[in-house]
Amino acid sequence: MSNRYNNLLEKLRYAPMPKEEFLRSICAVAGLYSDADSEYEILKGSGLPLEEEGEMVYFSTTRTPYKEQRFCIVDVETNGSLPAKDQIIEIGAILYQGGKIIDSFESYVFCKEVPEYITKITGITSEELKDAPSMKEVLTRFRLFLGDAVFVAHNALFDYGFLGAMMKRSGMDRLHNRKLCTIDLARKTIPADRYGLSFLNEFLEIHTEVSHRAYADALTALRVFEESLRRVPSEIITTEELISFSSPKGAKNPKKSRISR
Repeated sequence: MSNRYNNLLEKLRYAPMPKEEFLRSICAVAGLYSDADSEYEILKGSGLPLEEEGEMVYFSTTRTPYKEQRFCIVDVETNGSLPAKDQIIEIGAILYQGGKIIDSFESYVFCKEVPEYITKITGITSEELKDAPSMKEVLTRFRLFLGDAVFVAHNALFDYGFLGAMMKRSGMDRLHNRKLCTIDLARKTIPADRYGLSFLNEFLEIHTEVSHRAYADALTALRVFEESLRRVPSEIITTEELISFSSPKGAKNPKKSRISR
């Protein structure tokens, strides 16, 4: 999420805001010549879960029970190159709602060269990527797949940030979806010695046979997510409360993130 909107959007986690005030705030943040209505639509189109009721605007995640929320569990594989040349070589994602997988996404991404050590880790070769779709094409399809679902990943800071950087490099807007890290959530709910995905795969007896491939790792992260949800305290109800609970700092009062109708 662009830092310029952080303070403004943080307010919506706790209370609705008059839409007129929200649009004025967008103008103040975006600059003198910004178009508030256009900025508002860009934010919605980039995954921010904005909803309206009467003259008020709010996050849908503050009212949606997490058991009904649409989550998108994501994993990316990269070529591991230097910052100027690093890129995604594979994306895997799973849409999950109501305890069920409702859709999936998997794609290679064109890359001229995959370092040998990355091939050893992932099994992905340069030959396999030579006819793959371009990064912009894959990211465009992925963004449509993601919609305004909550972005979930094992080490979400990396996957979310990397995807956002690649979108910016491709001339697209960054992601604005709400996000949740399964490492953080697992640490709050699952007593274990370590929280790496490979360790939890064995510790929780998930037994996904393939690792370091995008879809397989997304599936393993989903199973960790499901196990964590079974252990979430009963007072956590809404999606925003779950996000707050999973945060390393935690929420002193998670119910502050719940907005009543």
